[in-house]
This record gives sequence, structure tokens and C-alpha cells, in this order.
Amino acid sequence: MEQREGPGPGSGSGSGSGEALAALAAFGKLLLSLAPVYVAGRLGLSLGFVLLGLALYAGWRAARRGKERSLRAARRLLQDEERHVSAAAAGLYLSARELPAWVSFPDVEKAEWLNKILAQAWPFFGQYMEKLLVENIAPMIRASNTHLQTFAFTKVDMGEKPLRVMGVNVHTGQNKKQILLDLTISYVGDVHIDVEVKKFFCKAGVKGMQLHGVLRIILEPLIGDIPIVGALTMFFIRRPTLDINWTGMTNLLDIPGLSSLSDSMIMDSIAAFLVLPNRLLVPLVPDLHDAAQLRSPLPRGIVRVHLREARDLQSKDKYVKGLIEGKSDPYALVRVGTQVFTSRVIDESLNPAWNETYEFVVHEVPGQELEVELFDKDPDQDDFLGRMKLDFGEVLQARVLEEWFPLQDGGRGQLHLRLEWLKLLSDASKLEQVLQRNRGISSKPEAPSAAILVVYLDRAQELPLKKPGKEPNPMVQLSVQDVTRESRVVYNTSNPVWDDAFRFFLQDPANQDIDIQVKDDTRQTSLGSLSVRLSRLLGAEDLTLDQWFQLENSGPGSRIYMKLVMRILFLDAPEVCNTARPCAPGQSDGETSTFAGSSVDMPPRPSQASPDAQFGTESVIRIHLLEAENLIAKDNFMGGMIRGKSDPYAKVRLGGQSFRSHVVKEELSPRWNEVYEVIVNEIPGQEVEFDIYDKDVDKDDFLGRCKIALKRVLSSRFIDEWLPLEDVKSGRLHVRLECLAPTPNGAELEQVLMVNSLTQTQRSAELSSALLSVFLDRAADLPLRKGSKAPSPYVSLSVRNVSYKSKTATSTSEPIWDEAFSFLVKRPHVESLELQVKDEGGQGLGSLSLPLTQLLAAETLTLDRWFPLSRAGPGSQVLLRVQLGILVSQHAGVEPRSAPSAGAEAESPPGGAEPELYVGEDGDRGGPGPGQELRQRLTHADSNSELVEGPLGQLQLTVWYHTDERKLVVVVHSCRKLRASSKDIPDPYVSLTLLPDKNRVTKRKTTVRKRTLNPEFNERFEWDLPLEEAARRKLEACVKNSVSFMSREKEPLGKVHLDLSRMDLAQVKAKWHNLKDDRSSS
Repeated sequence: MEQREGPGPGSGSGSGSGEALAALAAFGKLLLSLAPVYVAGRLGLSLGFVLLGLALYAGWRAARRGKERSLRAARRLLQDEERHVSAAAAGLYLSARELPAWVSFPDVEKAEWLNKILAQAWPFFGQYMEKLLVENIAPMIRASNTHLQTFAFTKVDMGEKPLRVMGVNVHTGQNKKQILLDLTISYVGDVHIDVEVKKFFCKAGVKGMQLHGVLRIILEPLIGDIPIVGALTMFFIRRPTLDINWTGMTNLLDIPGLSSLSDSMIMDSIAAFLVLPNRLLVPLVPDLHDAAQLRSPLPRGIVRVHLREARDLQSKDKYVKGLIEGKSDPYALVRVGTQVFTSRVIDESLNPAWNETYEFVVHEVPGQELEVELFDKDPDQDDFLGRMKLDFGEVLQARVLEEWFPLQDGGRGQLHLRLEWLKLLSDASKLEQVLQRNRGISSKPEAPSAAILVVYLDRAQELPLKKPGKEPNPMVQLSVQDVTRESRVVYNTSNPVWDDAFRFFLQDPANQDIDIQVKDDTRQTSLGSLSVRLSRLLGAEDLTLDQWFQLENSGPGSRIYMKLVMRILFLDAPEVCNTARPCAPGQSDGETSTFAGSSVDMPPRPSQASPDAQFGTESVIRIHLLEAENLIAKDNFMGGMIRGKSDPYAKVRLGGQSFRSHVVKEELSPRWNEVYEVIVNEIPGQEVEFDIYDKDVDKDDFLGRCKIALKRVLSSRFIDEWLPLEDVKSGRLHVRLECLAPTPNGAELEQVLMVNSLTQTQRSAELSSALLSVFLDRAADLPLRKGSKAPSPYVSLSVRNVSYKSKTATSTSEPIWDEAFSFLVKRPHVESLELQVKDEGGQGLGSLSLPLTQLLAAETLTLDRWFPLSRAGPGSQVLLRVQLGILVSQHAGVEPRSAPSAGAEAESPPGGAEPELYVGEDGDRGGPGPGQELRQRLTHADSNSELVEGPLGQLQLTVWYHTDERKLVVVVHSCRKLRASSKDIPDPYVSLTLLPDKNRVTKRKTTVRKRTLNPEFNERFEWDLPLEEAARRKLEACVKNSVSFMSREKEPLGKVHLDLSRMDLAQVKAKWHNLKDDRSSS
């Protein structure tokens, strides 16, 4: 502090001139600050622009001052750490979370010796960074874009403040072949880096930065030679925090809103390299073995996160300046390291229910944590609603954890999650159990995974030269279904070494492939391809293939070395663990049902279910995807000089369901001929959407889209149109949509089954013949859990392979669900509704198996009553309303003929008047016309009922030739009055052989029907062969008894031989044939 002295001789004029200069400077600043007002006035802008500028400037100044204060505080802490710790211990200005890690955690040690080394080496590190940026990074930036040819680093100064290690935690007991170090690092640097693009007079830079986090370093493998450690692996377990002080043009990034955005983008770039599951590997020895396994080891486990719901969230949407309180539009951001998922937005709800499922790869436990943030969706900036965090160590310990988590960081309300720890099994013995469990999970947006595949891509040899004398730049694309990964590019070599690793989740590993394409990156030309059936790994030792694979469409010696490792994802513990966390407001741990232990009389139980008026009013939309034409050619070669075609496929979406057609190779007018079925309600605004894509190994190309309003389909009942494709230059799509309203008439079921078998396409699943609607009302007298505690029951309902799960009723043996479910049924006479009542921990409380034949025998195909539960208490029962509706198609191309046409005499078929059906090619209902509009006659039911029944029974077949698809079609309908050759009732099936060949290509067989002499099959089979070839063949249909799976010889029940040269294959006619034994058949 300087002392002020009295004025001396000559000092008056000096001080006067200084004051004049200060006043002039202040006046200049005032004029400069008023300059924007003057400019706005000259340009005729409103006052709002001036106010907006002032607001942005004020926000920028506040953000800048906040960053400067933060930097000063952090520097003070680093400069004199011990003094600040002592002050905090005395209760002074620092909080516990601002202290070094060694203060709060006893197992974290100080590392002052390491900090002294870093301080001594920091200037030399600055020299290295300056050389790296100026000599290596700058030329790469200038070469990347013509506009950046004048880019340069004008200043690189790493400052005097080095990186500090605030604490070290050494983990030595987990694995004897590695050493784990957790370094709590803190960098509060006075770094100063300036860049300039002279062409645009643009200057920008960074002056000051903060980075705080926990860096894990793994010393692995430990070897018996110098330097003892084979490699260093480094990564952040959690995302570090980052704060940057910008200069120059990048000052704009300090404006509120842009500041957090810029920091998060840079943090994402850091996370892409250094946050789990990404790792930085530094080899310390040459020719390090298994570098890819070190860079991407097998996970410790997989955590399946079920995002259920939230309650009592904050209301962020307010109206009339806050006088009217609205609701929120919440969505969730679910994050584990760099793995991030975003849920759908629930409009206007403070108690949203998402019911979505996500799967995360977990490597480090404890350490990695789940973070869920809730936001209110807004047009401008989304409002924060709260967050929760959970270390995966708790999930590993509990195996299954389901509870309500309170929201923190200023949030209000609770979040309901179910977390499952899936361990990795190295054998396939429990795969079927995993698949069975997954079928019962209603998972969105993706189906649950049954396995994980890790591909270690090592090297390739002798790749072909696409241009003589010029080595390729090979890279690899790996695809499993719709997921594609790419390796790095190795330049100028035909023997590349990648050492990369990739992970894929598998839903059904027995039926999936991995497709591999080796490409020349510069020309994107193929150097070879390979497809591996993943079922090969299921039979391999340790579910691993570690070998050379020969490349196809490549050189004679071209091959690639890979290690494929599969692991089955198994949930080891079905029990739910509820830890001691705060309960929801108004609840207690001992909360039970309303009447449990009460002296109040329970109200009388209803005798029938009470569904709402909308129950059973659903319709079924049958979508027939036929063909497209004039699509755009996307597969071009040699830079577009050679025009190719496309490999189109279609995606169909309706009512939250999506379907994908097969890929038609190299075709601009593809024909799919696939049928999909969707259960719909009359909810306004729904649309049937069609998207067409060209299948590529990397990213599929868009070929157009079109859509039809569902309201139009429901009102017209049938649409058959060519739809122009939108957002592309050319192309149109031919679709057929029919609305099927369920009818409670069981007499039509036989006709529907026969029509479905005739109109079913080869690539589509079996068409549904009925819609089953189930209303789950309530249950009564469910058994208590151990300790006489009321259960928390839910119900699982399934038909065939489709399952649904009800909500969970909390702590009651008299639950009320009031929920409705719908199922598409293929064959009601052989299917059943399976119902299981379970406690939320997985314990069974009772089950019910209801054959749908009971509904077929009931009046109006409906049952509405109490059903007793098996494997439950003596009085346990469930109240259901179950109804069946038959789906009768009026536009399937098969229609009844009740009267002859005008001027013609009616023909009566032998044996009495029978209703007749007509079928048109491809379901066409148009009148007679040329070629494809040919209508063919089908006599329904017993067209040759005058046939005298043989002693072995009869077989009903339809045989015809489909001219459009050039296929021989045989439909096996049923058998009647089969003769049992033993005391036991047979398990019949039908074997078809197209003679004279007897091989796997010409043979077909139906499914086995259990214990019946009158089996119903209604199964369709096709052979691809021309009409002339079909007419020269003979069809042998043999009915056999499936005696035992141990026996190779099946007991024959009778045969039918049909000479196709003597049949009219243009006539679609269902006929009964007498079965004969081998000696009399011809």
C-alpha cells in the first residue's frame, strides 16, 4: 500500500492531466457502450434487439466471472493444500466435497512425490505439446479442408501450473496378474493456446482450464522380464468434470446455454477415448500379445435396466406468468459412462410410465455407476427434473434390485427402476432357459438379449490388389442384423493388422449370422467377404472360435484371423431385493391390503368381470406388402460411371409395432408378397407407414416412404392401391390392407382355416384365424408368503410365444388389476391360454391353463366367470372375461358362390349341394381378364363326398400350380377316421415326397398332432419348379405315426399316390383321398 504525500512543486499540472485523461477514457467507454444503441437506431431496429444484446452481454459477463472465481479458488487450493485442509478441519470456508480424496477416504494415499516429479517435468511436457500441435496437428487440420489452409497455432503455452494427483488408491487383491491404480487427478491450469485462420481474420483460443476426475490405470500383464509390466491401460470410470475459459471468437461459447453445450461436446470427445468402455492402451513391450483383449476385455457382467415409471414430479409448464400451474412432459436420460439411452417423452404427466428396457455393459465393479436424469421436454431448453445415481456394486450384490429411488440435486419425486445383473456363462446349457424367459418379457424399444458376442479382429493376409502395383487401404465392416461396426483403416498394405475389438448383443444366437466385409477404404471396393453362422459357437469349446477364416470373393490365399467369443446372459437370482431406502410419501413398510387382518366385512365378490365399454372392440389390420416398381438405383460403381441396382427391403410400422421384409437382391421392381397382422384400436391420428431402403453393408440407403391413415382403412375396410413414394424422385409401392372385425361365430372357423392355408404366402407367418380378448379383473384368496405376509402379485398371460405381464398389486391376497390383453390366434382348436400368478419376487402363487376349445363350445364364444387356480391355495381363483372372435376375410380372393350367373344353369356337385369358393391368383377379386386375372374354382368342404371311405381313413389335400410365382403348391388340410394299428391312439403327421427324387430337397412334412384319429393340419408347402417339370412328377403323401423320438422308423398309417400329369393343376380344389397301404398303393 503506497502512502499518499502532499502535493509538491509541479505536481498540480501532472495530476490535472492524469484526471483529464481518466475522464476522457471514461467518456470514450460510455460512447462505446452506446454505440449499439446508435447502430440499432440507424438500422431502424426495435428496442428489443438492444435489450437482447444487453441481456446476452450480462449473461456472458456473469459466466466469465463465475469461471474466473472458480479458477482462482482451485488454484488457491492447489498452491497450499495442507493449509486449506487444516482450515476445513477447523470448520472454515471449504466444504468436505472440495477437499482432496485422501482426507475423506482412508485407503487413498497422498502422492506428493509424484506431484514433485510432475512439477519438475511440466515445462518439458509443454515443449512436447507445442511441437506436437505445431508440427503434427496443424498440418493435418490444414489438409483436412481448403478453407483451413491458413490455420496456425499462434501461441502454445501449457503454463506453470502442472497436473496434480490428489490421491492414489492401489487395488492389489483382485487379480494377482495385474495392479490397479485409481488416481484422483485435478488440473487447474493457466494454459494459454491461441489459433488463427488468417484468411478469415478469425482468432480463438483457450486461457485457463479445469479437469477433475478419477483415472484408473491398470498395469497388465505382469511379466518376468524388464520392464516387468507389459502395458498400461488407462480410462476414467466416470465422466470427469470440465470447465474451459475461452478467448477470442470462442468467447461466444461463454454465453449461457452455449457454455454448457460446448463443454459437453468436448467432454463427449474425451469420453470417446478415455471413459469406459473405451480405454487407452500404451504397450511397453514390442509385439504385445492379445492387445485387443487388453483394450476391450470381456465384460464383468451385463445390467438390464427396466425403466418403469416416476411419480410426484415437479410441474415445469406454467401459464399466465405462473398463475396457472400445468404439468410436465418428462423423459429420461439413462447413462452408464459413454453408453446413453433416451426414453420416449410422456406428454403432460407428473406420474409418467415408460416401461422401457435398456442393457449396459459393465466392466468395473464397484466403480461404474448408473445415472438417470429426468427432464421436461420444451421447445427451447429442457428443464431439469432431478437425477439419481447408483453404483453397480449394489446390483451385483443383490442380483435383482427393484425399488423407488428418490430424485436428488433439487429434484422432487421418485423413480421406479428394476435392475438385473446378468452374468456371463461360457457354455450353452442354459440358453433355452434364457430364451424362454426372454419371451415372457415385454421389452421396448429392443427385445431382450440372450447373449453377447465379442469379436477380436486380428489381421488379414494376401488381400487382392484391386489396382496393379498399388497396395489397398483395408478396413473391415462387421454386421449382425441391423448393427454394423467398422474397424480402423490400415494404409498401403495387403497384410493389415487391426487389433480391434467389437461387441454385439444377440437376441437369438442359434439363428443369427455375423457378416464381414473387407473393403478398400479409398475406393470402397470389396476385397473379400465372409458370413459365419453363430450357431457354430454354440457347439465350440468355451463358446469360442479362434482361427483363420477363408475370405470369399477374394484372392485364392486371402484369409482373416479372428477370435469370436460368445457368452450367454443368465439371470442367476429371480428374487427381488428391496434395500432400505425411503418409502414413498404416505406408505410404510408394513402396509398391507385393505381388509387383511381387519374386522370389517369384505364386500361381496362380483360373479362376473366388469370390463369397460371398449373391451373387445379391437380390429385386426392385415397388411399385404406386394411389390414396388421404378425404385432408385443406389448401388453405383466406379464413382457412378457404372449404374447398378438396389437391394430393397421395406419397413412397416403401425400401432407401435414394426415389421421388416426380406431383402430382394439387385432389383428395382422387387416383389415381396408378405403379410403382417396388427391389433388396433380406433385411436385418432394413427397411420400405416412404409419405408423402403436399399440394404448395404454399412448404412442402408433411403429409397422412399409412404403412408395411409388408419382411419381410412377402418372406414373403407379394404384398400388395394399403388402408393407413390415420397421424398424421392421415382418409385411406387403396391399394398393391400384389410380391416378384419372379429365375429363370435364358431361355425366359420373351418372355412377361415382353409382360406388362410390357401392364401398364405411362403415368406409370411401363418395367418391368424381368431382374436382372443382377455379381461383380467381380480383374484381371490391367494396364498400368503412366508411369515404370513401378503404377496405383491402380478399375472403373466401367454398364448403360443406371445406373453404379456400385468401391473403389480402391492401387498394383498385380493388383488384387483382391471387390465385387458389381446392375442392373435392361429389355430384355436389346438392352442390354449396360459396364465400364471406370481409374487413380484418370482414365487408362483397359482396357474391356469384354459384350452381355447372351451371357448369354441361356449355361447357367443365367451366365458365370464371365476376360474380356480392350480398349484395354489384351496380357495385361490381368478375372475376373467375371455372371448374369441373369428377373423373372416371378405377380400382374400376366396369367396362363396351361392347361385349361378344369369342365363346359366346351376351345377349341383355330386353328393348334394355344397357351398363353393373361388380363389384368384394372388388374391385378386377382379372379374375375368387376361393372364393374371384368371379366376380359379375351389370347391370347399367335401367336394368329392361321394367317395367311399377306405379302411385306413382319408386324407384331404389341395394341389395346384401357382403360375405367378412358378411354384407347385400343396395344402395338407386334415385326415379323418384313421385306423390305429395298436391299442394306443396315434400321433399322426403327413410326409410329402415329390417323386421320382427322394432327397431332402423334395421332401416336406407337417407338424405332429398328438393322440387323435382326426388330425387338423392346414399347412402349406411349395416347390420351386416350372409347370412342365411339375406335370412330370408324382406326389406321395404318407400318413405316419410318430412313435418315439428314439425310433428312426415311423409307423405308416397309409399312403396316397397322385400322378400330377393326370391332374388339372390350374384348378384349386380340396379333395379327399382314400389312404392305402404300401402294397395296394400305386
